[in-house]
Amino acid sequence: MTDTLQRHREKAARLAALDQVEAALAEYEQVVKADPDDGVSHQHVGELRERLGRRAEAVDAYEEAALAWARGGHLLRAIVACKALLKLEPGHTRTQRSLADLYGWRGPDKASHHGPATHSAEFELVPDGHGPAAGMPVVPLFSKLGREAFAAVVEQLDVRAFPPGHTVVKEGEPGASMFALVQGKVEVVRELQGGEKRKVGQLEEGAFFGELALISEGPRLASVVAMEPVVLLECTRAKLSPVVKRYPVVGQVVQAFYRERMVENLLRSNPVFAPLKPEQKQAVAREFKLLKVAAGKAILEQGQVGNAFYLLLRGRCTPYHVLPDGREKAYPEMREGDVFGEISLLLGKPVSATVRAEDGSVVLRLEREAFERLILSQPGMRGALTRVGTERLQRTARLLSGRDLHDGDLRV
Repeated sequence: MTDTLQRHREKAARLAALDQVEAALAEYEQVVKADPDDGVSHQHVGELRERLGRRAEAVDAYEEAALAWARGGHLLRAIVACKALLKLEPGHTRTQRSLADLYGWRGPDKASHHGPATHSAEFELVPDGHGPAAGMPVVPLFSKLGREAFAAVVEQLDVRAFPPGHTVVKEGEPGASMFALVQGKVEVVRELQGGEKRKVGQLEEGAFFGELALISEGPRLASVVAMEPVVLLECTRAKLSPVVKRYPVVGQVVQAFYRERMVENLLRSNPVFAPLKPEQKQAVAREFKLLKVAAGKAILEQGQVGNAFYLLLRGRCTPYHVLPDGREKAYPEMREGDVFGEISLLLGKPVSATVRAEDGSVVLRLEREAFERLILSQPGMRGALTRVGTERLQRTARLLSGRDLHDGDLRV
């Protein structure tokens, strides 16, 4: 049976390439009749029916494609099929609701237009509640949204397709959207100080990137280049804003996602945490506490013993030295995602520079006690990290500007 279906698929593809649309459609229809879970063939049926002007039948096929992809654990591909459906039937809601029932947040206030816990503070994690249906994977963002909010976000997504070698986003350019990788592979590339470009990571199907652009305006921190033909879902800040106004929980979920991603990136890419096992990194991640800092307030004071390790989530912070004559020597401003305070913790020395918030900022703080208990207490860790700290101390300017380049730093 499998071989027979494959022959039908291959024949259908050849006929479609020859523009024999009716014949190709007949072959694909045989496939989906025998294999209702074949999302690819359902999608081809929808595309061919659309080419023939059979819009209502195309809508049915796209819906079957979306549900087939969703049942198979491929929500992002299901959303792409749903977007094709919505082009033909803009008022359609049934498919989005079905996807939400499989993958979305299903807490006690499921019927609420605002989903779970809209009262939580900015950047706080969304309560767990009840996630996807049994057997369905958790998908970032979507698995924290109730039915109505889920459907509203899907409606605002755009499908993008790019050939190999295409630069999806370019380092230094303004960012205004986040992407989900539906199909294909991309590489994350950063530019070194001398202009040389270096690959720092690779992303595959199911990955998200560029979420910083949904939180605040600013330049892209890296370039993303297609390694093969890719299909992406793009969520722009402009299209998301009205959704957040209608469903505030969407903004909360995006903030929580950004917080989690920043910590995940830090634990993956910073050499301080490299020796830790995955379960140890999870324990460290749970210890980070949210702290809001008023404009002009010093987070670290030069000459004092450091009391915590910090990750800048939002805002602007400037490190500077106070010279003997009282003048301040400022270093390059820190960007969101930069870290500071670890050198004092690692070496047991006073803080080498003051770090001041230039405007209202939000940081994640890991207390000295947690740092020592979870990191420095590990066998051999103190010596290894002391060497790391000493090396970084010798590169003070780069340290204070937060510009050390680490493999695995996938901020975009």
